[in-house]
Amino acid sequence: MNEKIILIGGGGHCRSCIDVIEQEGKYDIYGIIDVSESIDNKIFGYPVIGSDEDIPKICIEVKNFLITIGQIKSSEIRYKLVNNLAGLDVHFPVIISPLAYVSPHALIAEGSIVMHHALINCNVKIGRHSIINTKALIEHDAEVGDFCHISTGAVLNGAVHVGDSCFIGSSSVINHLVNIPNKCVIGAGSVVREKDTLHEGNVYSGNPIKELYAKE
Repeated sequence: MNEKIILIGGGGHCRSCIDVIEQEGKYDIYGIIDVSESIDNKIFGYPVIGSDEDIPKICIEVKNFLITIGQIKSSEIRYKLVNNLAGLDVHFPVIISPLAYVSPHALIAEGSIVMHHALINCNVKIGRHSIINTKALIEHDAEVGDFCHISTGAVLNGAVHVGDSCFIGSSSVINHLVNIPNKCVIGAGSVVREKDTLHEGNVYSGNPIKELYAKE
């Protein structure tokens, strides 16, 4: 019998996570935590069983949790949810689509999810509670920090370093050896080259890359 898992967040990313969890077949979804107005609704047949306030009593019965709120500009909500669970006896398993490839020589930390057709090559390190989305490619020796979202079709080339709480947009390309500082946002379709200088917390887009603005 599979272990049960609770999903926190009932939006579009949650639906994508449900599909991956079903395909992986390691966990049975016990229910979903969402806003109180959604309690008793169902998402793909799985019930919304409570809101954030109900987590302490729910985790007495079920110990596995996955944050299924998406992340684009900021990881703040996801970070706060994990922090709120820190004092509880819960676990954050790694979820990997059977349609993805993850090298046996790669490391993926707790709470992260690897979506369909993602490719993670040798000596890659993925941090805690990160999203490696559909068809993302992370090449050898690259590192991705905690609470990152590597979006659909993004390419991180060899030895790239992505700091914590970053968003790398769809179909963007991060060239070999590039360092992306913490809390940066890289817009969809951008190309970041080794000669580019990026600053923590700022938003970038384009090819060549340009700073759009500094996040507050």
